[in-house]
Amino acid sequence: MYPRISDLINDLFGSSIVLPIQTYGFFVALAFIAAGYILYYELGRKEKTGLIPAQTKEITKGKPPQPGEYIVSAFLYFIIGFKGAAIITDYSKFADNPQEFLLSGGGSIFGGVLLAVITLAIIFFKGKKQKTDKPVIEKVSIHAAQLTPALVLIAAITGILGAKIFDLIEHLDSFFSDPLGSLLSFSGLTFYGGLIVAAFAVGYYGERNKIKWPVMADAVAPALMLAYGVGRIGCQLSGDGCWGVPNPYPMPEWLAFLPDWMWSFNFPHNVIKEGIPISGCHGEFCYELGQAVFPTSFYETTLSFIFFLVLWFVRKNIAVPGVLFSIYLILNGTERFLIEFIRVNIQYSFIGIHASQAQFIAIGIILLGIGGIIYFMHFRKKQSKT
Repeated sequence: MYPRISDLINDLFGSSIVLPIQTYGFFVALAFIAAGYILYYELGRKEKTGLIPAQTKEITKGKPPQPGEYIVSAFLYFIIGFKGAAIITDYSKFADNPQEFLLSGGGSIFGGVLLAVITLAIIFFKGKKQKTDKPVIEKVSIHAAQLTPALVLIAAITGILGAKIFDLIEHLDSFFSDPLGSLLSFSGLTFYGGLIVAAFAVGYYGERNKIKWPVMADAVAPALMLAYGVGRIGCQLSGDGCWGVPNPYPMPEWLAFLPDWMWSFNFPHNVIKEGIPISGCHGEFCYELGQAVFPTSFYETTLSFIFFLVLWFVRKNIAVPGVLFSIYLILNGTERFLIEFIRVNIQYSFIGIHASQAQFIAIGIILLGIGGIIYFMHFRKKQSKT
């Protein structure tokens, strides 16, 4: 496994560089970039077809910077300089544990003050240069695709927040034993929690910008499926604990052409240091699972990429807004419900049914997707009759 992205680079090219970039975090960032690209393309396409109306926005030119801009900029750039200067002067410590380093109280006061002063000076002189005797209000056209950076940022923040909340609910014992550590840790994120919270946030933002929720949902559907698959690559490569149950069974003959790790894997050098010590290994990540397990992250990546292609190729043939997202819900829910049978999880009991949190949510999402197709198709027929 490759806890840091530099571990992967060193293994591939025989180098010995050290980069403070965790493999899981790298692929999460890559997932958002991939999703942003797909969303940008889809929003532009839907605007051209008339599903998203054009809109204008008033901007004021020639107005000097306001006090709030100075205050917010000074604060943000002080933090960046405070941590950035410390990273430069103590890079080895940062590279060993970036998360702990960034969340600690350590930093450089001089670096923070210097960058804040430089930033304020730039804002002041730029504002002075652009200032006019009388501010001018202009109307500019705003295209749907231009909203992509804001949408990705909203989805990232609310998605991580929702994922963390749902994970804390599922692991209340860990939260009560170490509340601060559980809140600040980026391990343990529940996908469905992120999906639910981010869906409401992105839908609300879209509505405020004259993009109807079903249209926005359809634009997001392929992006979500692709992003999930890319993110799971990070899980597989880092060994973050999102693996399956023990798999003592021999590989079936009809799968013999595949590498052994695709059937069962013991995740050596996993990032969470789970399992037994590896003989002869020296360093921080020297553990592997005592018994090989199903590499469920790999299976989820494979299925997600297949389902992304399905959504991508049928999207232009579905004219009813909301139906494509409903299909996404069915595909996503089915994939997660099935994979949970061989994935490590906590089991719950409800009206005599034993299943994981993700399986109960997956069932609800599948039913929601089926209901969504019926509703949107019926609503379209009703509209066509009036």
